[in-house]
Amino acid sequence: MRKIILFLVLAMPVLLFSQQPSKTALLLIDIQDFYFPGGNSALVEPEAAAQKAVLVLHDFRSKNRLVVHIRHEYEPGGNIHQLVKPLANEKVISKKEVNSFKDTDLLDYLLENEIDTLVLAGMQTHMCLEGAVRAAHDFGFDCIVIQDACATKDLVYEKYLIPAKEVHLSTLHTLRAYAKIQNANDYLDMDK
Repeated sequence: MRKIILFLVLAMPVLLFSQQPSKTALLLIDIQDFYFPGGNSALVEPEAAAQKAVLVLHDFRSKNRLVVHIRHEYEPGGNIHQLVKPLANEKVISKKEVNSFKDTDLLDYLLENEIDTLVLAGMQTHMCLEGAVRAAHDFGFDCIVIQDACATKDLVYEKYLIPAKEVHLSTLHTLRAYAKIQNANDYLDMDK
């Protein structure tokens, strides 16, 4: 009996501290003026998506978690939208590619901050959001996509019009292999 108690006393610190809690960061991808009404590449309902992104952003800020804003280098309208305007202490990364990791310091920044889980939201669902999720997964991050904090637009392929909702949903369906897909409210309820 004494050996069992001694084993438990010696093993307890290892058992208690062997699993570090995950460190989570929020990536807000390309929530920029040109995607909103009047912009060069207006999406379908970007305001509704941005409002959901704001809910998640406020949650991260209230918990002092890492927030990273990604912006595509494009003008006119390349500013990050006012609804999710970065604070002075929040990292802003400019990119020229669909993949937020390509030719940026995003991976290094996340690794320096010991991040292992990413919550992603942004625009366009089928382009830069999808590109970031796939790359992040390939780099070993656990990913959560906030589906109602993402937006896209109608697409035309050959003679076929693909409505934005179908583009959005088919992309999310594919991304289930790379990420957990959640609504903002479900994520926030889970994260309490």
